[in-house]
Amino acid sequence: MPVYRQMGEIPSKRHKIYRKASGELYAEELMGNMGFVGPSSLLYHVRRPTAVRALQTLREDKWQCAPCEPLRHRHFRTRQLQSHGDAVVDRVPMLFNPDVALSIARPAEPSTSFYRNAEGDEIVYVTEGSGSLESLFGKITFGAGDYLVIPRGILHRYQFTSDKPVLLVIESKGYVRTPRRYRNEYGQLMESSPYSERDIRTPEELETHDEEGEFRLIVKKANALTEMILTHHPFDVVGWDGYYYPWAINIHDFEPRVGRFHLPPPTHQTFEGDGFVVCSFCPRPYDFDPEAVPAPYVHSNVMSDEVLYYANSEFMSRKGIEYGSITLHPDGLPHGPQPGRTEASIGQKQTNELAVMVDTFRGLLVSRDAVEIEDNDYFRSWLG
Repeated sequence: MPVYRQMGEIPSKRHKIYRKASGELYAEELMGNMGFVGPSSLLYHVRRPTAVRALQTLREDKWQCAPCEPLRHRHFRTRQLQSHGDAVVDRVPMLFNPDVALSIARPAEPSTSFYRNAEGDEIVYVTEGSGSLESLFGKITFGAGDYLVIPRGILHRYQFTSDKPVLLVIESKGYVRTPRRYRNEYGQLMESSPYSERDIRTPEELETHDEEGEFRLIVKKANALTEMILTHHPFDVVGWDGYYYPWAINIHDFEPRVGRFHLPPPTHQTFEGDGFVVCSFCPRPYDFDPEAVPAPYVHSNVMSDEVLYYANSEFMSRKGIEYGSITLHPDGLPHGPQPGRTEASIGQKQTNELAVMVDTFRGLLVSRDAVEIEDNDYFRSWLG
């Protein structure tokens, strides 16, 4: 879990009179989840964050499920998607269920509006590109391989410093957190955790904007996008403190575990959500016993769907996939290495694979957009 942070200027006590040099009060805002009992932060604004000049429904954002098709292993080639639009408004839906939704963003235009997801937390994996995530809490600089964790309700904006960024977006109905087994009873990441608080990057460079005008905000809620026109720049916070803020960690700062023989996928768990987990497969040595079989054994994920997003073109147990591929191995079918991959892994010393895995505990639906880039022959890839 994120640790306590304080930035900018704040009063000595919560809910205490705090005035500007002009004598006016700063506007105090409590932001947190689960009512008043979850993680939260207190922010102090130059102006009231409730001031809205105009609003309208921008569009419905209800994801459309593809027509029912036979149960099978599936493969989607996201590199076929063209760069277009904005980083948040023009995401392409891939897979979803009531707990989690996956989409791909390949923005071609700079963000001209601010954004708030009021339906869920977001984990954004930066496949390509660099820039900064700007929010009420400050700025986080990011690059390829970064996970950006943005809790629900936090107003933010992307500023890219490179062309053609590529983002994998994982939206969670529940609170995204570090896995419980990595934390002690006091919330600290333990020595046995594959990453520590030192690896977590929190907002820096709190810049206070005291500007009036018209500022466009897009809010996602109730399967719709609402456009609001604010009367002032929303990044007008002079100080804040608490536990609720965006944070980042790079996939290369996850320390992979290696065993004498093959270790199961939960070894690679990075995040925990309600109804799903996220794992990171990173470059690492293979199992070190002379008789070890590095490739995973065939397994049936009973009561779980497995999604893999291939962040480079190498993966020890797969063939027929490519950089940017997404595979879906649904509950009800065994899956494992394609023919030849198990034998080829024996004697190998290391892998340079890079992939993000999402395991869900409820079945996933495939979006209509995803079937447009599907490799329909993937289920045959296990034939000799």
